[in-house]
Amino acid sequence: MSKLPPKPFKSYSELVELLKSRGMIVEDSARAERKLAQIGYYRLSGFWYPCRKFTANKTRADEFEINTSFNAILELYLFDKKLRQLMLDAIERIEIHIRSVIAHELGELNPLAYKQEKFINPKNLKTFEQKRDGATKTRNDWKEWSDAHERTVERSQEECITWHKSNHKEIPFWVVVEAWDFGTLSKYFKMLNGTHQNKICKRLNISNPKNLENWLREINTLRNRCAHHARIWNRSHNPLKITGEQDVNLVNLGESARTRIYGLIVIIWFLIKKIGPSSDWLNNVADLIDEKPNLPGCSYSAMGFPDEYGFPRKLFGLPNKNIVINLGFSEKRHIYSLVTQYINRNNLTKKRLFSVLALILSKFSKLS
Repeated sequence: MSKLPPKPFKSYSELVELLKSRGMIVEDSARAERKLAQIGYYRLSGFWYPCRKFTANKTRADEFEINTSFNAILELYLFDKKLRQLMLDAIERIEIHIRSVIAHELGELNPLAYKQEKFINPKNLKTFEQKRDGATKTRNDWKEWSDAHERTVERSQEECITWHKSNHKEIPFWVVVEAWDFGTLSKYFKMLNGTHQNKICKRLNISNPKNLENWLREINTLRNRCAHHARIWNRSHNPLKITGEQDVNLVNLGESARTRIYGLIVIIWFLIKKIGPSSDWLNNVADLIDEKPNLPGCSYSAMGFPDEYGFPRKLFGLPNKNIVINLGFSEKRHIYSLVTQYINRNNLTKKRLFSVLALILSKFSKLS
C-alpha cells in the first residue's frame, strides 16, 4: 500500500500566518517566528492541541477556541519544562535510594547476587514464545536482563566500575549498581522472588510488592519522557496500583488521577518522604501547579486533579499560598480595556489613576 505524501513545507512566517488564520491570537509575529525557529512548530503543536475546537463528530478541528494566544502557549510550554525538572529531581533521589536498598539487601546475601538465578522468581527463568506482527520470537526475561546488564557494565565509564575491571576484580553489588539506570532497576525488582521483594518493600514501608513493581515501571516511563524533553503535564499512563497502601489512599486518588501526572506526584511524594521527611519538593510542585497558565481546554482535570482550584494543599497538609495571578494576553487586554474605559469615563488624573491601581493590587495581594 502506497503512503500518502507529506504535508507541504512552510516557512516560519507562513506558519505564523497559518496559526492566525485558524484563530490563534499572535501578539508579536516576529517573536512567534523566533520561537517556532527555536522550538519547532510540531513540538509546540502538542501544547496547543487541547485549544483546538471540536467538530460535530467530536474530532479536533484546525480552528482554535476563543482566547487561545501564542504567548500563553509558550507559558504552558515553560510550565511543562519546569514540571519535568521537578520530576527529574525527585526521580533521581528515588532511583539512587532504591538502588542502594537493593544492593544492600541482596549484597548481604551474596556480593554477586545480581549474577545468580537463585534470587530470581522461577517464572522469570523460563523461556517463552512471543508473537508480534506475525512473527514468533523466543524470549527469556532473566537472560535478556543479564545480557543487557553485561553490556551496560562493559560500556560504563564510572570510575568505580573501570577500577574493578582494570584490576580484574569481580564487581560487588553495591558497586555495580552505579552503572544501573532506572529501567535496569525496575526490571530487576520485577524479576526478584517474593522473599527479596518483600524485604525491599519493608524498607520502603510499602505493603505490596506488586504496587512497587507498578510504580517503578510508571516512574521509569515518566523519567524517560522527562529525559527526552517530552510533554508531561497532560499525558496519560497505565493505572497506578495503590491497594493496601494506607498513606497513599488517604489522598483518595480517583480513577483519572491514577492515570495522570497528579497520581504520579502522589506516589513520588510517598517515596520521597521516606528518603527525606523534611523535603520541600511537594511544596515546590504545588507552587508550580498553582501557576499553570489559563488556556481553553487546558484544565487541571487533564492533569488528574479533582477540581479546578489548583493543587489540593489541604490533603497534604501544605500551607496556603498567596495567589500569584498569571494573566494571559486576552485577559490582560480585557483588563486594559476596562481600565481605559474607567479612566475616560471618570477623567482620572495620573495621580488618581495610580491610587486606583494601588487599591486593585492591594485587593489581589489579600487573596489566599
